[in-house]
Amino acid sequence: MIRHEFVADGPNKVWLWDISEHPTREGKLYICAIKDVFSNKIVRYSIDLRMKSSLAQAAMRNAIALRSPVGTVCHSDRGVSFAPNAPSSS
Repeated sequence: MIRHEFVADGPNKVWLWDISEHPTREGKLYICAIKDVFSNKIVRYSIDLRMKSSLAQAAMRNAIALRSPVGTVCHSDRGVSFAPNAPSSS
């Protein structure tokens, strides 16, 4: 197992993001959350009934609109939803 230790010396320097699947009585629910490493708080998130690239895109758009970051390093597990050519709907 590879372990990464992420550090940041100020806000908006390093963001981590991931998509989680949560079962509900009506079906699955997906959330993409973006966390600021410096504050260890969620910057923004997006929720949808399907896991698609637009889920990650919406979370990032919301985070950028809120924080206006410059030179921020974003790290994800490089799942299929983060791929540049991933389908935005299915």
